[in-house]
Amino acid sequence: MASKTPVEDAIREKINAALKPTRLEIYNDSHLHRHHQAMVGNTSTETHFRLVITSDAFQSKMQAARHRMVYALLKEEMSREGGIHALQLTTRTPEEDAKLAAQEAAVTCKT
Repeated sequence: MASKTPVEDAIREKINAALKPTRLEIYNDSHLHRHHQAMVGNTSTETHFRLVITSDAFQSKMQAARHRMVYALLKEEMSREGGIHALQLTTRTPEEDAKLAAQEAAVTCKT
């Protein structure tokens, strides 16, 4: 049986294989953008994604370099007709993720 989410499956597979993330969240926001002019005539349900990736592979790299790493991994899916049209990335190291979690916990404790 063919997957109903082949683009999402490819994203997950490629990122897991190359970046070995400790955290990977994939959000398909395509339904929020169907009415956009650029989507007229496009029947794909997998065009707009938000990714949250935490990986040691991002260590000592600036955000732009991290994003280029992800774009390179997903080049095929982004260049394909009906493929990824928009990709929003949040990329962190495990240390950055832990620091953010601690900050959020501190704010929660104050309220």
